[in-house]
Amino acid sequence: MRELGNALQFIFISFRGKKRGRMSSDKICKTVRQYNKVPISKEDMGKLQDIAIDYSKVKNYVYDRFGGIGSLSKLYPGYTIQNEMTATDLRKILGLPSVYFYLAIFEALADIKGQWNRTKSKLLLLIGTNDNFTSEEKHYLRFVLKVNNAFSAILNQKPMELSQEIQKKYEEVAIGINKERLHRYLCRQVRKYHVKQHTDGAKGFAITERAYRYGNHGIYLSTKQNRKRIFVPLTDNNQYKSQLYIKLYPDRESIEIMVPVYMEPRSFEEYTNQIGISIGMFTMLTTNDGHCYGKEFGKYQTYYSEWIRNQTISYSCNRGDNPGRRKYYAKKKKLEEQLHAYINQELNLFFRQEKPQTIYMAKLPEPQKSGAVPKINNQVTMWQRGYIRSRLIQKSREKSVEVVEVLGKDISRECSQCREMGSQKDGIFICERCGYSADKKLNTAQNVWKRGVEGRIIRTTVWMNAGSKPGFYRKDQTEGS
Repeated sequence: MRELGNALQFIFISFRGKKRGRMSSDKICKTVRQYNKVPISKEDMGKLQDIAIDYSKVKNYVYDRFGGIGSLSKLYPGYTIQNEMTATDLRKILGLPSVYFYLAIFEALADIKGQWNRTKSKLLLLIGTNDNFTSEEKHYLRFVLKVNNAFSAILNQKPMELSQEIQKKYEEVAIGINKERLHRYLCRQVRKYHVKQHTDGAKGFAITERAYRYGNHGIYLSTKQNRKRIFVPLTDNNQYKSQLYIKLYPDRESIEIMVPVYMEPRSFEEYTNQIGISIGMFTMLTTNDGHCYGKEFGKYQTYYSEWIRNQTISYSCNRGDNPGRRKYYAKKKKLEEQLHAYINQELNLFFRQEKPQTIYMAKLPEPQKSGAVPKINNQVTMWQRGYIRSRLIQKSREKSVEVVEVLGKDISRECSQCREMGSQKDGIFICERCGYSADKKLNTAQNVWKRGVEGRIIRTTVWMNAGSKPGFYRKDQTEGS
């Protein structure tokens, strides 16, 4: 569901940006949902499914044709791909209205760009951990990964066409470098890790203002038939003027309408506290004052990870019988939604009770390599720390709360009272020098708070009133700036 929201936001900006400009970065995009009031007939659902099926066909066509290295140079800003798709006969063959056709193209482009970003992130990780490269070679590889034209030329084995300024910098970082060796390395890793995307599902489609109209306590949706619209009564009378995403549920005879709503962050005068937090696997959040939020998080997390592990083992043992996965994906989605709902519920409680003006949190380390116990490895892999962090930052932005990342080195091993290194046993931190003992997450949260107050920070992100200037602004401050 999160991916649908991201795609919806990207398509909304891309499609409307040509005429109205980009949406201000000061605004927050939230997703509002609308639902049908009465069951949708099989005939109407069939018409909507026809759109969704053709929509996915267009996306797969774009994936196959432009998802490889040969089209990397065409992805930004994407107008070349749009023009090439217009020149094809695909839209006429499918009989798909242009409004759906181009939205499918934009959504596929967003997915392809996201896949390339993941590939580059993987390459950067591999480069950083490769001891066979010198610091100069690593610097060269990172440089060409950031310069899209250089990266594309290397993968396609073509001459680089760079601007004069970039060419000068390229020549500086390439001095004394065995470029052919490094280029072969990049090509090998891209072949290994980059994949073309494909979608087998036809679960929904995006729709713009041209293709729908609110009225009579419902919404009229355009179909593949000219001047024929489907009327869907809704459970609310809200009306929006933006790009929507229609999610189909044929088995329930229902749809879900996802609406991007842009709003300015709000500030709260009563939010005056400075809070240090520690994120855990069993207790979700612990503050420097000892307040705990998400005490049941470990139960949700453990049940979810163990269920996934057991299902994976069972599926692997019975693969020859070709067991279906429909029930598996349905329950997995249900468990994820329950877990995420609990996380958001506890975060909302955290903000209401703590009323933070500033939140200090340690920079989370990269995921560690697998250990010796598969069960523990699985729990760590399934840990929703990334989701917790993203939701915390999003809710902080909505409330104009400052988020500060502090240095995380040895933060859980350092005593919050005397700053000597201590030990942990059964979840308790013990300092042999001063005798201090406390829950290890409480000790970590206290260290986080102290490092934040002392200015031992990595990054500060501020959403605050800009004085006489209306609205809000964001400021990123790194250590030493």
